[in-house]
Amino acid sequence: MRAFGTMLWCGVAAGALVGIAPAYAQDAPAGAPMAASGQGDQPADGVADVVVTAERRSENLQRVPVSVGVVSGADLRAFQASGDDTLLSLSGRVPSLYAETTTGRIFPRFYIRGLGNIDFYLGASQPVTIIQDDVVLEHVVLKSNPVFDVSQVEVLRGPQGSLFGRNTTAGIIKFDTLRPTQDFEGRASASYGSFNTVTFDGGIGGPIVADKIAFRLSGLYQHRDNYVDNVYSGPSADSTPVPRKDAMGGFNDRDIRLQLLLTPTDSLSILGSGHARDYNGTSTLFLRGALTKGSNQSSASRTQVAFDEGDDNPQAYHTYGGSVKVAYDFGGPTLTSITAYETTHGYSRGDTDGGAAANFPVNGVANGYGQSQGQIRYLDQWTEELRLASASDRPFTWQVGGIYFSNVDLTEFDQRAYFLTTAARNPNNYVLLRDVNTSWAFFGQASYKILPDLTLTVGGRETKDTKRTALLQTANTVAGVSTYTGRRYVRLSDTQPSWDASLLYQATPDLSLYLRAARGFRGPTIQGRSAVFNSDFTTANSETNTSFEGGFKSVMFDGKLRLNATAFAYTVRNIQLNGNDVNGNGVLFNADHANGYGVEGDAELRLMRNLTLTLGYSALSTEIRDKNVYAQVCALNGQVVCTVLQPTIKVGANTFAQINNSPLPNAPTYNFNATARYDIPVTANGKLFLATDWNLQGYTQFVLYRSAEFSSNGNFEGGARIGYSIDNGRYEIAAFARNITNARNLKGVIENYLAAVYNDPRVIGVSLAGRFR
Repeated sequence: MRAFGTMLWCGVAAGALVGIAPAYAQDAPAGAPMAASGQGDQPADGVADVVVTAERRSENLQRVPVSVGVVSGADLRAFQASGDDTLLSLSGRVPSLYAETTTGRIFPRFYIRGLGNIDFYLGASQPVTIIQDDVVLEHVVLKSNPVFDVSQVEVLRGPQGSLFGRNTTAGIIKFDTLRPTQDFEGRASASYGSFNTVTFDGGIGGPIVADKIAFRLSGLYQHRDNYVDNVYSGPSADSTPVPRKDAMGGFNDRDIRLQLLLTPTDSLSILGSGHARDYNGTSTLFLRGALTKGSNQSSASRTQVAFDEGDDNPQAYHTYGGSVKVAYDFGGPTLTSITAYETTHGYSRGDTDGGAAANFPVNGVANGYGQSQGQIRYLDQWTEELRLASASDRPFTWQVGGIYFSNVDLTEFDQRAYFLTTAARNPNNYVLLRDVNTSWAFFGQASYKILPDLTLTVGGRETKDTKRTALLQTANTVAGVSTYTGRRYVRLSDTQPSWDASLLYQATPDLSLYLRAARGFRGPTIQGRSAVFNSDFTTANSETNTSFEGGFKSVMFDGKLRLNATAFAYTVRNIQLNGNDVNGNGVLFNADHANGYGVEGDAELRLMRNLTLTLGYSALSTEIRDKNVYAQVCALNGQVVCTVLQPTIKVGANTFAQINNSPLPNAPTYNFNATARYDIPVTANGKLFLATDWNLQGYTQFVLYRSAEFSSNGNFEGGARIGYSIDNGRYEIAAFARNITNARNLKGVIENYLAAVYNDPRVIGVSLAGRFR
């Protein structure tokens, strides 16, 4: 009954949203399809159709019974002109999607409808799945693989699993790059801006053998000079000279991809792809003491730090991968195989306490845990997905498939630290771990047109997920004898079903209504890094998410407005959470459940031929429900250093906050984004354009408990471009500004040290773009 009531609530909320749509819905179809490159021009009148593959086949967005947000490749490149991380730049650009990092450009964390994972452990499990060109990227470092020469980004909100290879409880972010074609074509964009920031994103391809073999070569280059000064002038714990100007903040990211498409017959296609990444840059800069007790406001500079350790916070990773996608059309059903391999190695080092220990004494003694390093010696991921799908132009369509997934990595953690009460180095400062994650699943989905305008879709999945972590080496010794008393090997495994069901009603050619229910599953997880502090592994059991949503998708005013909206509610049972202990070490645990509900909508409006507006909005309420779960709060040497706004208890020297009724971390209560572009014809072949985009984010809590310090409210950021384009947008030159108001937004914290992480400062520059065919 509770599930039925929740689904009814979604249906009623969606119906209320739908109320304005039928009055304006027209029978005339909206404009022409969007160009595959994402750079195609809008139709002369009205909004363009958007084609998505959210259900593993090309379909009009308006006829898919799933909440999907879409960003074109051209829009994504505009956001990235300032050198922004190619993934994190999506944050806030799609309703209900948030992204952040406290580990630099090699460890993004994603949240959909408030569900994500704040754990900074290199083996952390995340409920948001990343798929690039049909390949699942599971490990957090692989999820940082830059996206470039992109056609389109799709964000599938809510549990997924009956169609895509890796099960997920929160949703999927799916990146599709431009593929080889039988026409010789290319595109490129380049920009230069503040801090000597350089970005190039391009691709070129065409036939090698007409109608048989085609290629596409794509590349990305991003560079920024160091621009952050280290003003510390005391004794340094490493060999880096201090003080020093322009010590950190820069990066170099070089990426390349080659694709070959073979079509020996009309029925057989083979797409091979290989890519490489060479990255070095600066890990996240924590600003110790930037926050003061009782407030989340700060006047700390984003271009100045005082680090006595960390060797200028360097990080570097080398990633390689490849895939082969083979599809054979049997004259009805199509069999598809996707075989992929990914490997990476690298490290990230930083002054983790965010400041000089001598400047923050406790009882007159230098305090902090200074420099830490996480290094992946090797990581190997293999996936094999096999899928058989019917033709899509039938009243009854179906897909069945299976996947095998394997990830093996060897990871070391080195934590050189000052103790709380002495200036001696921590002798228990090193561990070497081997993590193995294997999973297999069988899945399927079927759709049937019950009536000409009513389609029922059902899907199911069975997943087995197994994780193993082994402690291979530790420095926890006294006189050559190990002092580590925790577990050295942990294995967790679970097998569970997932499912989804939806109804899609095509009320008119321009108005569709849908209801969807789904259950997602995330397997158990292990945190082995705690051994670096001589603490036992922590673990969390499997979680499940049961979600209900209802919405409408509409085109109005003779195709001039596209308006889509969804209302949703979910319950995550046995939700996996991550807190921190007194050493700042991640601690895994389960809470009984968490509830969430909200609405999300997006609109594109072209009432005037030369003016395009887009709007996106999401509102969200989340709540952890478990009276018996507590999280350790901010403390140094047993003293609470922040203002905790929830009931607390004392266990020994440590203080814990009850987190019952607390919102989920990094779950903004609302998010509003808007873009506008106005074209002014100057000649028959050229036009001046003005474009801007803005994002406003509501209350966002960064930790598990409420406090006066560790949250933001009202973060906003905007960008603008003014330029000139010719030949229907084929070539373009523009001046741009990202974070045009130079807003300083709090993005993350280190609790024990009242340390803050902020967004990048303003970048102003120029850009060029062009394409040919």
